[in-house]
Amino acid sequence: MGAMEPNTLLEALIDEAGVSRAGLAAHINQAGRARGLGLRYEHTAVARWLKGQRPRGQVPDLICEVLGNRLRRAVSLGDIGMAALGGHVPAQGSSLTGFVERATALWRSDEQQRPHVVAAPAVTGTTAVMPVWEWENPPEDADVSRAGPTRVSMADIATLRAARAHYELMYRKAGGIATRSRIVGFLNAETAPLLRGGYSDAMGRQLHRATGGLVAVAGICAYDSDAHGLAQRYFHQALRLAKASGDRGLGGYVIALLVNQSLFLADYRQAVAFAEAALRAAGRDITPALAADLHAMQAKAYAHLGDGAGALECIRRAESEAGRIRPGQEPDETGYVQPGLVNVQVAEALLGLGDLTAAREHAAAAVRTPAHDRGRVHRLAMLTTIELRRGEADRAAVTAVEMAERARGMESQRLRDRLRSVREHLVASGSTDAEQAAEIVDGALRVPL
Repeated sequence: MGAMEPNTLLEALIDEAGVSRAGLAAHINQAGRARGLGLRYEHTAVARWLKGQRPRGQVPDLICEVLGNRLRRAVSLGDIGMAALGGHVPAQGSSLTGFVERATALWRSDEQQRPHVVAAPAVTGTTAVMPVWEWENPPEDADVSRAGPTRVSMADIATLRAARAHYELMYRKAGGIATRSRIVGFLNAETAPLLRGGYSDAMGRQLHRATGGLVAVAGICAYDSDAHGLAQRYFHQALRLAKASGDRGLGGYVIALLVNQSLFLADYRQAVAFAEAALRAAGRDITPALAADLHAMQAKAYAHLGDGAGALECIRRAESEAGRIRPGQEPDETGYVQPGLVNVQVAEALLGLGDLTAAREHAAAAVRTPAHDRGRVHRLAMLTTIELRRGEADRAAVTAVEMAERARGMESQRLRDRLRSVREHLVASGSTDAEQAAEIVDGALRVPL
């Protein structure tokens, strides 16, 4: 038995039933008496079950009975997260219906800011790899249709697509911390009822496709808020939804998000392996923009691992794919691969390899190319870092001031990390201009997140 997983399914049902923990314990004791059992549960026992402990004997059946009576519907052991001994059901290798219930339970826990969900660390090893492996390998979903109370229409799908575009733009302008509660509120209020609705196989695939794109953005916002375990769970959900949609390109995009997170968490071998899996499994469905980004991220991972030849080969491939990008021929999700993005990724890889001259050329080219607000801050941060490493403190000071001005109004843990790091390097350079630029960066950092 490893560490226990919090039982979000049980928590969601207790919330829905509108019963307190003490109330549930009392109802279970009462239902037990009807079966001739002398149970003396209190709220502390319910708290243990929510942490993942599975009670013995007939108690799981009694929990189903009590909650079923209050909710006026049949509740199974799977519904309360106690189907398997240990109560943990893997994210993917199970029925789509069960997956939907677990996914929506997580959204609910996130909206309620449950600490065991929001503060969970990212998983590693087999648990991290399994969802990628399951996305890549059979069986596929043969039929995703569902009988439900309300029929899902094309208008509903259009709403989900519009919401994805809306929250992605909000994230780029205001950052993930500001956007996260909004998108999670939307998932709970608008998306969950649709997933539980009625749809044909064809409509269901479009629904899972649109939901997958939206859930991926929720993951990006969690990642940007430093909630890494939660971000990873959203990415794994998006991958399962991509599988149900039958859209291999969407799955490749979600894996690119996992590659980016692996880089941040310094798991460079996993970053390389995940990028390989995406390139291999998405095959012809992978667009030039996505292929360019995956190769560029692999280059950064190889640079960190000290494999110069591997890094340079990936840089070559990234640049070759970037040259094939045709605007207007990419899906909505890969719109983030804008001109200049590959330049800044390559600059970071070259910086890791110690080639400062080539790194500066790429970073300067990235800054010269138009980008959305958030991308611009990252590009300016990279150029500042390279200029400081080259001993060009006065140039770096000018770049850093523009970076600090651009970052105003954004609530993002990732951008804040970049700003802090640049500020330390400015101060360490000993140049008067750089020290004045550091004070301006301090101003941007003063407002707490």
